[in-house]
Amino acid sequence: MGEDKELDLLKARRLLELKKKFTKKTKEKGSRDLVLSRLVDRGEEVLTIAERDYPKNTALIVDKLAELIRSGSLKGFISGGELLWLFRSLGMDIRIETKIMIKEDGRLIPLKDKLKSEQ
Repeated sequence: MGEDKELDLLKARRLLELKKKFTKKTKEKGSRDLVLSRLVDRGEEVLTIAERDYPKNTALIVDKLAELIRSGSLKGFISGGELLWLFRSLGMDIRIETKIMIKEDGRLIPLKDKLKSEQ
């Protein structure tokens, strides 16, 4: 009889551990999805680059942003520029590729090509 109780106790502990892991993973995924739903412009691109370069720090920031969104402290949308500013202000050097385009004759031309053609 004592072995049955001990086995049941071990099963209960294991089940509790599995529930904690599942809840943590669900929370992380839920937080990221919530933050993604509020990103505009190039926000998703900034977040993806930040996750690639600084995975642990970005996960903490995403959790905090999700917490602020859930509490109602953070309303509206977050642009890519604002998110980039946040990461950089926290010491995360995120590099985003940028191109300046000029509209000419109904088509977009990179600025460097335009300058080359004028020389």
